Amino acid sequence: MTIAANITTALVALLHAYFLVLEMFLWDTPRGRKVFGLTPEFAAASKSLAANQGLYNGFLAAGLVWGLLLGVEGTAIKVFFLACVIVAGVFGAATGSRKILFVQALPGAVALALVWLA
Repeated sequence: MTIAANITTALVALLHAYFLVLEMFLWDTPRGRKVFGLTPEFAAASKSLAANQGLYNGFLAAGLVWGLLLGVEGTAIKVFFLACVIVAGVFGAATGSRKILFVQALPGAVALALVWLA
């Protein structure tokens, strides 16, 4: 069970590293606009806000990697950061797009359940 918990936690970390790249560096590119369904005008106007959001996703990824690197001693850190991922996903789904619930909160919840069971 520990291996499954660590693999899913690592996948959530990678997902948030991908969010960082999309939001900080690709927001106003054709790929970023396609992923988020943005017009060129909105992407340009919201670029700095997206970069800030991407930075926070990077912190989530870094926290999860930190917890993984600590092994068993990192369980509480993984639980904390996975809980943050879930809260951010639920909030994003409630205020932005329901899709965020499935892309962010659900993977975080699966990883958290596996960490608790490990």
